Amino acid sequence: MRETPEELKELQTLLDASLSRSTSHLRSIINGERTLTAEQLTRVLTGMRTLALSTVTAKGEPRISGVDGHFLHGKWHFGTARDAAKARHLAARPAASAAHLRGEELGVFTHGTVEILNPRDGEPAADWPDLLAYLKDFYGDDAFDWDDEVVYYRLRPHWMTVYTSDAAKLTAAPRP
Repeated sequence: MRETPEELKELQTLLDASLSRSTSHLRSIINGERTLTAEQLTRVLTGMRTLALSTVTAKGEPRISGVDGHFLHGKWHFGTARDAAKARHLAARPAASAAHLRGEELGVFTHGTVEILNPRDGEPAADWPDLLAYLKDFYGDDAFDWDDEVVYYRLRPHWMTVYTSDAAKLTAAPRP
């Protein structure tokens, strides 16, 4: 868990606001017993988590692909090859959706806008050095050409909700 108290408060506000403006159908599925607090979520989403990432083509057609997701500071971070189709989609249309699913046990659904953390031309994000250190520690210093081969994004959520079938079991269980 790398979140500051302020980041946890911001995440909890987002989770509460997202659910409150959701449909009654969604609220009948996701409620106090079947969701997680921001603090619980950050304890559950450690390390790399596979995300289904949705982008949109120039023709407005949806595309979905898998990415390694890292939930850091209350937001998803992920990367791809600089020449990947999803990188072109996100450069032109930065809106994205991501879902992390663990069977029927956990679902984290996020809609937002991406920001590039390490642009090829231009200044990297202020926190890129810390994120790069985390990623190199996770994948290895020489896993990629970190400057030219991969581009990393942060998904800045405007909507996020969490479903769990059993919060007590999920938060008590060791990380799979």
